[in-house]
Formats: sequence, structure tokens, C-alpha cells
Amino acid sequence: MARYKEYNYDQMKMIPVAFDRQILPGSFEYSLSYLIDHELDLTSFDRHYRNDDNGRPAYDPRLLLKIIILAYSKGITSSRQIERLCRENITFMALSADTQPHFSTLADFISRAPEAITDLFSQIVLMCDQLGLIGKEMFAIDGCKLPSNASKEWSGTHAELKKKRQKIDRAVRRMLQRHQEQDNAELAPDIQAREKEQIKKLRAVSRKIKHFLDTETERKGISGKTVKSNITDNESAKMKTSHGVIQGYTGVAAVDSQCQVVVHAEAFGQGQEHGLLKPVLEGIRETFVDTASEKQLKKTQITADSGYHNRGMLEYLEAEGIDAYLADTGFRSRDPRFKDHKSAKERNKRQDKERFSQSEFAIDRKSETCRCPAGKIMWLKARRARIGHHLFMQFQGYEHDCNDCGLRKRCLRNPNQPTPRQINVALDITQEQKAGIIERMKRKIDSPKGRHIYSQRLGTVEPVFGHITDAIGIKRFSLRGKRKVDGQWKLMMLLHNILKIHRYGWEWA
Repeated sequence: MARYKEYNYDQMKMIPVAFDRQILPGSFEYSLSYLIDHELDLTSFDRHYRNDDNGRPAYDPRLLLKIIILAYSKGITSSRQIERLCRENITFMALSADTQPHFSTLADFISRAPEAITDLFSQIVLMCDQLGLIGKEMFAIDGCKLPSNASKEWSGTHAELKKKRQKIDRAVRRMLQRHQEQDNAELAPDIQAREKEQIKKLRAVSRKIKHFLDTETERKGISGKTVKSNITDNESAKMKTSHGVIQGYTGVAAVDSQCQVVVHAEAFGQGQEHGLLKPVLEGIRETFVDTASEKQLKKTQITADSGYHNRGMLEYLEAEGIDAYLADTGFRSRDPRFKDHKSAKERNKRQDKERFSQSEFAIDRKSETCRCPAGKIMWLKARRARIGHHLFMQFQGYEHDCNDCGLRKRCLRNPNQPTPRQINVALDITQEQKAGIIERMKRKIDSPKGRHIYSQRLGTVEPVFGHITDAIGIKRFSLRGKRKVDGQWKLMMLLHNILKIHRYGWEWA
């Protein structure tokens, strides 16, 4: 018969714990504690306190900052979970000196001081520069879309939200009418109570939507068009990601190519990245102003993907004399390394499902002839027709051939259209377009030097986002409002840079 060791819960074991010996040299918490206590200026946090003469003494910002950054390094952003760690985890107990701050204190400290966090982030960047962790040869700029503390179900234009409110009001009226009709009927008390509670909730939702429509104006995008607002957080945006549609913010980061140190970070409440490059570049310049590195930045190369490519941005970069490499939407198709790459399938499969594509027409540019899939000759409508800044060779079918053709349904978008099928063969672009700023950027990035520089972008900036979201595990913002979310995004990038200092900057780490 099996035998087991005896155990007894009716006993006690006293374990002495020296908090100063729990923070061991070489550990991240040791680097964090030393950095905050001896290297950083935290006086920017002092203006949030007004208890010089009266009031209860506050927790030291250094203490709270150590706890929060250590919790963020473990993927924990919930203030309640951080409070529990300070009660149960020996490392957090040691770092907090067993003070056990309340979760509301931690939450308030993060949300009310985004400007102080911005100042702290700049200090860390300059420290990385002093330690030689920033090479200033190339800055890669990109954005990471993360959901915020707002539901996309509360998004919509003012017209859509008004329609939603009317639908809720109709539902409430129907429920009240049904109650009046069934006053004499015997209904179970639990059913009546549940329906009354539902009516109360729907009315509250209706009042919330009405208050938002009365107090908030229609939100406009960069192009001036109306975009969806959000009742919970109107500064956030509804945006598409690889994981579906989210309600959140785009966290943009500029990353140095040497050690992947983030030199600037900012959160924006928009999914489109057009127009976001300029504030990032101005933020980098502001960080290094009045330093010896400011002149070196003029030689730094800037790389960004096609999301930041537009005429206005290229004109700004050229006027400022910035050596930038911005890919356009056709960059990969011009790359000879991707000549065998299959193009993406049409997203709208219903449209043009069986329609003949241009590749199915036999086109000979030299002899200037074209034959349709039915074997009929098409006549040359124009040798060099200009459409916008592009030049085309145009062919069109004969009416008597198209009218009686059995493949008419597969050739024309609308079988009832009176005009025959026309084919536009791209030849070239106009001279003024060749001399334009967009073509100059294309020639620059298509050169061997340009492709070599741009190829470093992906391996520079994307690992930073992977480090925060996958390795550490922070996958969303927990605050609302651009100001607070921007502070939290800078706090995440601040953590990333402190980890760089811990790994490569300190000799004793």
C-alpha cells in the first residue's frame, strides 16, 4: 500500500526579509532604482502637489514611478493588479519599501502627469545619447495601432448616432405600450422587473447619445471629410488593423538604427498616417535642441513606409533639407527582387468576377495592334493619349464586332452600354511629372543606395513594437483622451529605452 509524507497546516514559519537585499545588482529593478534615484530629474512632478503647508504627505514620485515601470515591464498596466503585487510580491514590496499605495493613487499618478512623463522620456533619450546608444545614422518611423479604453460600438457620425437614438426610443415606446396593454394581465414579477430595468438602461443610453450630440461637434478628418465620432472617447478613432477593426490610437515611434532606441514617441487619434511624419520630426528636433547632437541630426537619414508618403510631406522634407527615403505604393512592384511576386487578389470578388482583364488582350506596341479575346481586331484610337500625368496608347473595338459578340457580358462592365470595349495601354508619364517631387523620391528610393537604406527600416522599428506587444505583453491603452494616451505611450517607449540602458549602457548591469 502506498505511503505519503505527512503534512500539517497548523504551524508557522517566520522568514526574515531584508528589502535592500532583494534588489540585486545586475537586475532590471536595480538599474531602474539607480536610474531614478541618481540620474533623473523628477521635479516636473512636483507641480501636481499642493501640500507644502497643509494636507497629508504624498507618496514620493520616485517610489510610484519605480513600481509602475517595473509592473509595465511585466506586461501589467492595471492599477489594481499593481496594488496587489505591492502586497504579495517580494520584489515589489522591496522596491516600494512596503508602502502599499492604493490603486487609485497609482491610476491618478499615471493619468494626471503626461507632461512630466514627456519630460522624463526626453531625459532618458539624452542619457542614451550620452551613453553612445544612439548612432544618428538612420531613424525609422512607423506606427502601431492599439485599442483604447473605448468601445467601437459607440462610434458613428452624428447622423448614425441620431438614427441609433431614434431606434432606442422606438424600442422603449413599444415596451411601454406593451406594459399598458398587459396591465390587467397577470405577469410574473421577475419578468416585469427585468423589463423595467431594461427600459431604464435604454433611456440612460438615449440620454447619453443626446447629450453627446448636443455638446460635441461633427468630427473632421485630415482631408476635411466627416469621420466617425465616439461617445466614450471622441479623440480616439475607428481604424482597420490586421486583427480587425478597433477603436483606438496610433502610437508612432522614431527608432534609431544602432541599438533600436526610441528617440521620439507620440500617440495620435487617427488611423491614417498621412501628416504624422512632420510632428514626429519636429519632436525629434525639440528633444535634441541645445545639445551637441543637434547639428548631427541634419545628416541623419529618415525612412518611413508608404503610409507617410504624400506630396505635402515630400515638399516639407525637401524644404527642410532632410535626407528622407519614403516608399510609395508602387515601390515593391518596381523592385526586381519581387518581379515573380504574385499580386494580391481583387478584394471585391463580385465585381469584375468574369470580366476579361487587359492581360487577356493580345497587344503589340511595336506594330500598334490589339486583338480581343474573341479574336477581333481593335482599332487604334490614340497613339499617345494623356490622362492626368500619364500617357496611354488606346484601342477600341468596332461596334459591329461588339454588338454581335457572344462574349459581350464578360467583356463589358455593363452589357447594355452602347460603346464598345476600350483598352488603355500605359506608356509613360509626362515630362512635368518626371521633374516633380514624387518622381524624384521614386528615383531616389529605387537607386541601389536608396534600397539599401530603406531595407533597414523594417528591422529597426518593427522589433520595438513586437517587444512591447508580444514580448512584454502590453496590447492596449488603458486610458482615455489623447493627452493621457500619449503619456501612456511615452511611458511604454520609456520602458523600452530603460531596458536598453540596462542591457547595454551600464557597466555594472
